[in-house]
Amino acid sequence: MSRRGVEGAVALVTGANRGIGAAFVDALLAAGVLRVHAGARDPDTLAGLLERHGGRVVAHRLDVTRTADVAAVAAAAADTTVLVNNAGVFRNQRLFDTSDPEAAREEMEVNYFGVLAMCRAFSPILADNGGGAIVNVLSAAALANVPVMGGYSPSKAAARSLTAALRAELGHLGITAHALIVGSVDTRMAAHVRGDKADPADIARAGIAAIRHDLPEVDTDPMAVAVRAAIARDPREFERQMTAMLSSPTLHTGRG
Repeated sequence: MSRRGVEGAVALVTGANRGIGAAFVDALLAAGVLRVHAGARDPDTLAGLLERHGGRVVAHRLDVTRTADVAAVAAAAADTTVLVNNAGVFRNQRLFDTSDPEAAREEMEVNYFGVLAMCRAFSPILADNGGGAIVNVLSAAALANVPVMGGYSPSKAAARSLTAALRAELGHLGITAHALIVGSVDTRMAAHVRGDKADPADIARAGIAAIRHDLPEVDTDPMAVAVRAAIARDPREFERQMTAMLSSPTLHTGRG
């Protein structure tokens, strides 16, 4: 595998059954990856990928919060050189005025500790295979917290910090780490968002570009770019506007 490319690599994608995860499987194979290990909590939901790509996709039962699942996938996918941590959960809850106090814990378990568990399991594998890349699918919510993302934003911010730690700790092993800052994308998790939405395939292509050009962090779509720019201009005004806009929404919640 080229250390600045994906051609000839073997990849593993978590939350691969739909949305950005499924788009990553398609894009990686189109870019020259030999095989993709596709993880989902229900492997039956990966049938569409198997039909499209045949033996180039290997389905795995994978809940990133279950130690046994992570260990089993690591044993079965020991040829992996590119890890895409895409699985995530958004529960549409505030931290303090919440109807579900456990929602923040679940978001942290999936979005941070699940990513950490996968990185711990696969960093030795990538190192043994001569190096590789870890791509963490994050969110513009990692840059700023807003109402109804009370637990989601901290979990994504923690995963953003984790990505930097991966670079610091694993770079000498030939492992690169990349954070994708994702804004509005046409997925089930973003069904509540109005306005233009990026195609999940665009996010996958941005992830592949991050590997090829060794980019530590990439804003993947117009909303992500706009959020970063607004925060740079006036972070307090950005928070005020988002609080006003999201003061009493009814949003979809979902887990990928």
